[in-house]
Amino acid sequence: MENTAREIESALVVGAGAVGAAVADIIAGHHPAAVRLLASGERLERYRREGFILNGVRRDFPLAAPQEGDEADLVIVCVKTYQLDQAIRDMSNCVGPRTLIISLLNGISSEDALAGAFGQEKVPYAMILGIDAVREGNATSFSSGGVIHFGDARNTEGAWSPRVSRIAAFFKRTGLAYVVPPDMIQSLWYKFMINVGINQVSAVVGGTYGLFQTDPQAQAVMEAAMAEVVAVSKVKGTGLEDSDIRAWYKTLRGLRPESKTSMLQDMEAGRKTEVDAFAGTMIRVGEETGTPVPVNSTLYGLLNVLEAKRAAKL
Repeated sequence: MENTAREIESALVVGAGAVGAAVADIIAGHHPAAVRLLASGERLERYRREGFILNGVRRDFPLAAPQEGDEADLVIVCVKTYQLDQAIRDMSNCVGPRTLIISLLNGISSEDALAGAFGQEKVPYAMILGIDAVREGNATSFSSGGVIHFGDARNTEGAWSPRVSRIAAFFKRTGLAYVVPPDMIQSLWYKFMINVGINQVSAVVGGTYGLFQTDPQAQAVMEAAMAEVVAVSKVKGTGLEDSDIRAWYKTLRGLRPESKTSMLQDMEAGRKTEVDAFAGTMIRVGEETGTPVPVNSTLYGLLNVLEAKRAAKL
């Protein structure tokens, strides 16, 4: 049974990349004692030594080591999809009876993995949309912190579950913009559609948000990849419609033209990308539903080739 006796006083951020650092910065800007970052080993020492540069200002967030075992009120997971298994191991000592967990990972499967490890009652659905954070080394810059969409699978205004209400109260107190959608499954698939489209195509063509705001050919390829997500969603009943592709442009137009998707940033830095979570997942669910996904199959091959070539050069 969910324990609602205590409000959420602080959050533990797992993953200090662009999204994690930006989220921690927003919280700390309102309540410095309301956020900690989880780190271990060399990373822990580096964070202590170098801190974090957020929009040109150094931040030294309180740090927590996995072995310390301090129970967190709220864990906000911001790692890459391929880092989730390690993150689950690292955060396990920090998850107690009252802990709630939200995942801001890309893709559509992280909640299942977290619920399998810690219990479904601890893990509402969540995603972040509209953040334009760019990370270089320990420096992250952003003009928009985005909006966190979270909740149970279905949510009724004025009758949220206790866990959703607790998280909403913390977000309101610490300055994190949020929305609790009526249909959170549709919201997750909407974000997945965006990632499958612009993240993957931007990584292939090397284009910033500005390219997709203005170039019809870039938009056409992005939309073709997104259309396959919509087709699969219609078969699976997860709520996407053709109109959702056009709706994305409202958010896209509000992003800094010079900013880059997380996948393009990873590609340029020679890091592993999340192609398996995007095109790889599309190939799998396409086979499961009997839905052709030729654009995503092509992107899967191209991205794996580009990733291997870039890694070899760096």
